Amino acid sequence: MFLHRNIYKYTWTSPDGKTHNQIDHILINRRRHSSILDVRSFRGADCDTDHYLVVAKLSERLAVRKQASQKSEGERFNLRKLRELEVKEKYQIEITNRFAALGNSNVEEDVNRVWENIKENIKTSAKESLGLQEWKQHKPWFDKECVDFLDQRKQSKIQWIQDPSRINVDNLYNIRCDDSRHFRNKKKAYMKVKVEELETNGKINKVRDL
Repeated sequence: MFLHRNIYKYTWTSPDGKTHNQIDHILINRRRHSSILDVRSFRGADCDTDHYLVVAKLSERLAVRKQASQKSEGERFNLRKLRELEVKEKYQIEITNRFAALGNSNVEEDVNRVWENIKENIKTSAKESLGLQEWKQHKPWFDKECVDFLDQRKQSKIQWIQDPSRINVDNLYNIRCDDSRHFRNKKKAYMKVKVEELETNGKINKVRDL
């Protein structure tokens, strides 16, 4: 459907590096076929497979409500700190002082501006006393060492793409096996620690953490 060089059209290469096929496609409803601007394969993307990544470029106009389109600040405060007595008292003092200052404001002030001041004071007090909540990592066991393994695998795949010789094929296969073994052991060790933590919380009746 789109004009590209042949290397961007095939999506699979045989292990010997001689046979190329286009066996992966993107399917879209006929009604929206005009939204597709381009489709091609990316040989350099490391997906740990002998298939190449196929990417489509879309241009679609979507109608969204005004509320949903408003940008979210995405700030979440670390509310767990409120369990600590010292932090809880500090937060209460911050809120009390800030609202005491608001009490001296003009009564005839615009209600929207008053609400904005209240909201900002609450957020500022929470940020200073509690801090922001750290986003959870999707795979906590995935560390710098795992990133190095991925970089090594990516380099070996690039070498295989440039020169599909038997040596590079064997090298890529061995590195893939080492990567899978390393990731599997990392995940297994992480799960073992989490299971032990669950057992400990269950024994001492820490239901919330459990």
